[in-house]
Amino acid sequence: MGMGKLLGMLREKKQVPLLGLACGFLNGLFGAGGGIAAVFFLKKLGLPVKKAHATSIAVILPLSIVSAALYLWEGAFALQDTLAYLPGALIGAYFGGKYMKKIPDRLLRLLFNGLILFSGIRMLFAR
Repeated sequence: MGMGKLLGMLREKKQVPLLGLACGFLNGLFGAGGGIAAVFFLKKLGLPVKKAHATSIAVILPLSIVSAALYLWEGAFALQDTLAYLPGALIGAYFGGKYMKKIPDRLLRLLFNGLILFSGIRMLFAR
C-alpha cells in the first residue's frame, strides 16, 4: 500500500464520526434513510457490497431503537399498531439475512438501487 493511499484511508477514518452523525440524523428523520446512507458511506470507505449491507444493519439497529423510543415518547405512533407488521417483518429479516450471501453482488446492487429508485419515484407522487 502506497503512502498516498494510506493517508487517504486515515483521512476517511476521521470522517467516520461525521458519517455516523449523518446516518443517525437521516434515520431519525426518514426511518430507513439512515441505513441507505450507511450502505452508501460504507461502500465509499471500501467495504465490499455484502459487508456494507450487513454492517449497515448492525449500525441501524441501535439508531432505530433510539428513533423509535423518541417517536413513541412524543406519541407519534402507538406500539400496538406495529404488532401486526412484526411477525412478517421478522420472518422477512431472517430469510433476507440468510440468503444475502447467496445473491451475487451485482444482483444485490441492482435490487438495492431498484428499491431506492422505486421508493423515490413513489414519494414524488405521494400525497
